[in-house]
Amino acid sequence: MQCFRRQPKLSVSQENLLQEQSRRVAALNGARLGLKDDKDLKFLLKGSQLIKVKSGSWKKQRFYKLQEDCKTIWQESKKMLRTPESQTFSIEDIRDVRSGHKTEGMEKYAKNVPEHLCFSIIFKDQRKNLDLIANSEDDANHWITGLGKIIAHSNSMNQKQKLQHWIHSCLRKADKNKDNKMSLKELKNFLKEVNIEVDDYHAKKIFQHCDKSKTEALEDEEIEEFYKILTERKEIDKIFQKYAGAEGFMSCQNLVRFLYETQQEEDAVVAAPALIQRYEPNERAKRGNAMTKDGFLMYLLSEDGNIFNPSHSKVYQDMTQPLSHYLVSSSHNTYLMEDQLTGPSSTEAYIRALTKGCRCVELDCWDGPNSEPVIYHGYTLTSKILFSDVIKAIKNYAFKTSPYPVIISLENHCSLDQQKVMAQHMTTILQDMLLVVPIDGNKSHFPSPEQLKGKILVKGKKLSRQEDPTGTNGNNNLEAEDVSDEDEAAEMEDESVKTEVEQKGKSDTLKLAKELSDTVVYCKSVHFNGFGDPSHPRAFYEMSSFSESKALKLAQESGNSFIHHNIRHLSRIYPAGWRTDSSNYNPIDLWNVGCQIVALNFQTAGTEMDVYQGRFQDNGFSGYVLKPEFLRDEQTKFNPKSITEGSWRTRKKLLLKIISGQQLPKVNKSKNSIVDPKVTVEIHGIQQDNNKKQTKVIENNGFNPKWDEEFTFDVEIPELALVRFVVEDFDMSTKNDFIGQYTLPFTSLKQGYRHIHLLTKNGDPYSSSTLFVYIDIQDCD
Repeated sequence: MQCFRRQPKLSVSQENLLQEQSRRVAALNGARLGLKDDKDLKFLLKGSQLIKVKSGSWKKQRFYKLQEDCKTIWQESKKMLRTPESQTFSIEDIRDVRSGHKTEGMEKYAKNVPEHLCFSIIFKDQRKNLDLIANSEDDANHWITGLGKIIAHSNSMNQKQKLQHWIHSCLRKADKNKDNKMSLKELKNFLKEVNIEVDDYHAKKIFQHCDKSKTEALEDEEIEEFYKILTERKEIDKIFQKYAGAEGFMSCQNLVRFLYETQQEEDAVVAAPALIQRYEPNERAKRGNAMTKDGFLMYLLSEDGNIFNPSHSKVYQDMTQPLSHYLVSSSHNTYLMEDQLTGPSSTEAYIRALTKGCRCVELDCWDGPNSEPVIYHGYTLTSKILFSDVIKAIKNYAFKTSPYPVIISLENHCSLDQQKVMAQHMTTILQDMLLVVPIDGNKSHFPSPEQLKGKILVKGKKLSRQEDPTGTNGNNNLEAEDVSDEDEAAEMEDESVKTEVEQKGKSDTLKLAKELSDTVVYCKSVHFNGFGDPSHPRAFYEMSSFSESKALKLAQESGNSFIHHNIRHLSRIYPAGWRTDSSNYNPIDLWNVGCQIVALNFQTAGTEMDVYQGRFQDNGFSGYVLKPEFLRDEQTKFNPKSITEGSWRTRKKLLLKIISGQQLPKVNKSKNSIVDPKVTVEIHGIQQDNNKKQTKVIENNGFNPKWDEEFTFDVEIPELALVRFVVEDFDMSTKNDFIGQYTLPFTSLKQGYRHIHLLTKNGDPYSSSTLFVYIDIQDCD
């Protein structure tokens, strides 16, 4: 049994002093966020009772409060032996705050509670939503508005402000006796908190250097001096000094020279004055059209100093080409939160996918009770959700991240009556969003993403006598007929699924209702019977789905034919039946032959999903990326499995220096656990370009590790290549732990000195974890 030592009781004056200090710290942190004297912030700092909702029978009062760091929420818990850390969560972990009944939990368990009292906190990772009921409308508004303000202001802080906020929070945490002073012991604890191990000699040396008052404790200016030593970036000072004058200022002229010579910025003359105005904190320097070391660091940490080309974070590609000319961000079995056999289905999974830029979602539809179709993974124990709830979620979130079209990929197993209900739900819920007639009477080729903005398309089976979904030769009196059944669930390599399929006696055909058939315009599902005769091509609107193994076989054996097929037709790829754990396949080989709808399990983190999100980070995160010209050209001879000379071969040499890392997160939350980071750089593209190289391991330093290591990569086809940077915590005895990663298209790389802003395992940005690198791209003869 664990024993707890009773803390000595504080006197009233000590209590008051601590409360006053806490108020001052909270006010300082609020001011740092730009929320000085904000009434919502003050309410959150005071805290309030809220009802936590877990189920119909579990609704309990709990106290919630924003802590003085203005970045952590403390929640009361009645559980025995609960650690203090488990009673808090960070504002940085919140994806969204929704008012009313906007989650499944609220819909199910709080429907009878007035909406104005309800709100939900949605987390970035796989954590369950936190559904809460306030005692009054005012309380609910304070929480919703207050959290919204803190999230918005935190996101708008520059990297330097974030670093300052974080370090001061860690200093406060290390100050165990809350006397606003730092002893040598507290300093050593603080260094561990920020992920750096310093031996006693060095810790004492830093401490004595800062302790000008010789009081054996650092306070006020001495703590600021310690902060400056800790956050010094000598590698950046060196670059700055090369271009700065004697007074410690970089003139606009010298900044132009740096941008042009080192950063390879073509518009350096225009960019330099703008960067000074944007990032220089010193008013005197700004007036003199010059940059200080602080301004230079802020520029390098900003979007303008990012490795990812900021002009690619907006839609910059031609969006007026046929739909089949684009790669489309696509999800497999979108409704699943976990594995393919027993995990939960949820509308939340659709919301997450759509907000991650996904433009093609999958719905597996089966007959449900009360004449309401349900969605789940057939023949398995995955939970069921209402078809109508999913359509509502798609309507509400389809165009929040991107305005370009969403494709609903239907796998229909319903009876005729429930198919009619499906059609009715889509028509009545989606209304004008649902595309039911061709755009501008276009009947010969796909419309463009630009023409389809704000529209939802249905991919599914079509009655055979309505041969042309675009309406030129359909028999519109036909009510229903048998069509071939597409049943991906039945392909799963699992004994219980196989038994279930045998018992149900699966048919190869399915009766299709005209009402559902009518919702399909440009994406008619057909069985693939080979690439066919080019002189008698299939109708452009006919598309096939391939398992990953079938698609990879076609890519291997008939690469050029597959490319030609994908210029005119859409192809959808889905994971193999043995991936019951929701693992993913590598999408690159299929993109390289022009397959557009390469569907992955969005709920599963890993290299494949990193590469996927890296590809679709391009073109403004719109979910549509224009294929290279040689994958769209009707005369193309390109084949990724047999590279010949052609327009696609634009060889580049990538020279890359991994210089340093900043504020890498702790992998193990134990106070004494410090990471030993190493960086791996990977190239993902055609087979000849695939490569990876790694740095040495830096022991016991996740705060500011220095590598200074150079690598060279030869890249044959840059337009198909992606670059992935992975940081791991090296472990000699077990598998290395993942720390962070960042993946981007080769063609989106910026040159010169750049920061890489690392992402978590789930693809969300860390607040201040970066790598500092140097990039040089050269043409090969």
